[in-house]
Amino acid sequence: MLSHVEQKILPYTAQQMFDLVAGVDEYEDFAPWCVASRINRWDGEDVFYADLIVGYKVFREKFSSKVILNNPKEISIEYQEGPLQNLTNHWVFTDNEDGACTIDFSVHFEFKNGALQALANMFFNEVVKRMINAFEARAKEVYGEANLSSSQE
Repeated sequence: MLSHVEQKILPYTAQQMFDLVAGVDEYEDFAPWCVASRINRWDGEDVFYADLIVGYKVFREKFSSKVILNNPKEISIEYQEGPLQNLTNHWVFTDNEDGACTIDFSVHFEFKNGALQALANMFFNEVVKRMINAFEARAKEVYGEANLSSSQE
């Protein structure tokens, strides 16, 4: 199983970043390799089911997930159906005193197909880096440049 855990401080509020990550139906507009995204149905106010279609060249796969929201603190994604054996994704958003927020992100996944898993092993770090960078760029596009009183690293 492949895993990635990362913490980032971004110059946006926890609510802003929560809204951006929860907006699954907009992923096709900015997420690398996401060719379609949609929320299929809501189960109350805090749970929805969504599909993503990811593609690269001739490769296309649909992933279905259950998304559990704890607004504005965390988002958990549970894999439902698709080419994977397992997928869990967890986001935690914490407001900082300077107006920025700390994001704790983790993803764990494993393909059903051994050949796809071997391919994923080779490119996993680059894929995760591009995805995280896409969310940062989207935040800047949607919310603009932040003007915080403290310096960001």
